[in-house]
Amino acid sequence: MSTFLAVTLTVLFSVTALLALIRLFRGPSLIDRVIAADMLLATMVGAVGAEAAVNRHATTLPVLVALSMLGFVGSVSLVRFAVRDEGEA
Repeated sequence: MSTFLAVTLTVLFSVTALLALIRLFRGPSLIDRVIAADMLLATMVGAVGAEAAVNRHATTLPVLVALSMLGFVGSVSLVRFAVRDEGEA
């Protein structure tokens, strides 16, 4: 059961990351690219969290917190930049 779970999670996270990368490169606007980057980071957090849950260890908790903070601060700053850029146009 554990092998099936690991393979399933790997496939699902890989497909999600691939779709986020496609949107990141093909996004017609800056907001689409910001959302895709945030989704890619959320996928990474989910994958690391799933790996920690499957292997039953909590040593990756600081990594999860740091990635989450990075995603939040990055998204907020880029959206503020995009809103300020639209207001000047």
